[in-house]
Amino acid sequence: MDSDKIEISLKTMQRLQRTPPPENPGMDKPVRRTSRRIKEKQKQEKKKSVSPKCLTFNVRSEVKNTRKGVKRKKNYSEEEENVQETRANNDNEFLPGYREGLSEYELERLENIRQNQAFLNSLKLPQISEALRPKPKPTQKGLKKEKTETEMLPVRKSLRLQHKGPQKTVALEMTPPSAKEPGGKVKVKKAPGPIPLNPINQDDDVRVPEDLLNLWNEVPLKQDAEALDLKSYQEVLKKLSIDEGCVVKVVKDRVCSAAFHPSASSLLMAAGDKLGHLGLWKPDAKWGDDGVLCFEPHFRAITSMAFSSHPCNLITVSYDGSARSMDLEKTVFDEVYRSTSGLKSFDFLSNDCSTLLLGEWNGDVAVVDRRTPGQYESLHTMAEKPIRCVHVHPVQQHYFVVAEGSFVNIYDVRHLKRRNSLAVCELNGHTRSVSSAFFSPLTGNRVLTTCMDNKIRVFNTSQMDGNTPVLNSITHNMQTGRWLSKLSAVWDPKLQEYFVIGSMDRPRRIQVYHESGRLLHTFRNMDHLTTVCSITAFHPKRNILLGGNSSGRLHIFTDCFIN
Repeated sequence: MDSDKIEISLKTMQRLQRTPPPENPGMDKPVRRTSRRIKEKQKQEKKKSVSPKCLTFNVRSEVKNTRKGVKRKKNYSEEEENVQETRANNDNEFLPGYREGLSEYELERLENIRQNQAFLNSLKLPQISEALRPKPKPTQKGLKKEKTETEMLPVRKSLRLQHKGPQKTVALEMTPPSAKEPGGKVKVKKAPGPIPLNPINQDDDVRVPEDLLNLWNEVPLKQDAEALDLKSYQEVLKKLSIDEGCVVKVVKDRVCSAAFHPSASSLLMAAGDKLGHLGLWKPDAKWGDDGVLCFEPHFRAITSMAFSSHPCNLITVSYDGSARSMDLEKTVFDEVYRSTSGLKSFDFLSNDCSTLLLGEWNGDVAVVDRRTPGQYESLHTMAEKPIRCVHVHPVQQHYFVVAEGSFVNIYDVRHLKRRNSLAVCELNGHTRSVSSAFFSPLTGNRVLTTCMDNKIRVFNTSQMDGNTPVLNSITHNMQTGRWLSKLSAVWDPKLQEYFVIGSMDRPRRIQVYHESGRLLHTFRNMDHLTTVCSITAFHPKRNILLGGNSSGRLHIFTDCFIN
């Protein structure tokens, strides 16, 4: 066996010696290179490693982070000049020929940078950030917020730790919620009789401004109502707008009632709130807080108000059971009537505004003559439920409509009894309590009711024969909750067929309807109308609309500069 192996190895060695070795130019065979070839090779390597001069980068870090980390010969100042030039021209494209001599990695990197920049530009981030930036809050005009000091209460100690036995319960004196101010201060009940007319937002020695007194006593001009068709009335409504100067805080708390002074030359508004404050506002006036004077004739909510004819007085009624007349010449609030029950609504029974019809919360209706203040001429029990609204027929003033609970009836004041008076007409169809009921302003041929069953109804009252059909029923959300005043549809006093009402919809709005149920116009403004305006009213002479909200502000929509 060993001899055989030796023979095989010898044969193998002989075969290898006969086979010529493979040629290897890099090792065995010498390579001949001339100086010319060496120079060309160096030039090619230099082109691959160093980018051309036309290639520039927008960011300094890009020069440092190249694949091979080659240092540029250009200094930092030259690079900054190039960057500033490219930024000034807003040119994101590189110079022509910039792709020459770049490796595959560098080309892919530049393409990724370009795509990312295009994607970021498509997102429009600067515009989005500008839109999301919170807008500065508008400066509050009107009454200034009062600074209230927090009351420091004593530390409560347990009776057991004081070694005392259980004490007997003491009956606490309950105060109605509306008789307390937001700070917890209990409001004092007003004394019977006249109250001095002193603004609470002014010093005691400040008198009523003369220009306000002149405006107050201005005799309103009688203007014939111009009939407008639907298109003409819609064009008038479209011209009404609101701006920052048309939103002013007039009273301290939630607006419960509001009215326009009948003057056609100047604009004067009044508003009453839940705490019994009465605010007068004349835009661009120099008195008070931005033209606002605030008074306190009542200690509970002012539920209704209206201006009487010449001599002008502002009549207000309140839940505190008193009805007062604001007389600027005498600078007093005269007491017209006082009841043991709260007063919810009233209207004038005569053209000279000397006789009032008042609806009380206990279900009574009182006829009061202002010339004999403090007592009623007659008192009539209409229902056991609260009376929420009374309104007198504009032409036949012996008729008046009463909203009592879920019933709406029309009575004749000439045939009223102390109890169980018979209604002339019954307006049926309401399934829940009725917030308001008003005759149409010019003829009284329609009655507009607002009900908590989310319906606005228009009745035909042209014939007082007991048959009062419903002309139209409009669905409208009336669920305001406990913190907002109830919505109430009111007529435009200048015209016959149009009415306005606030809305719970978002964005916040005020809507104007035709008696047929057609929505004519919606007042919206994302900057200046951001809350629910439960109280709405049209000016009796001019194309102006107001809306009052729960923070005591009035919003004015007008077609011209208000003065």
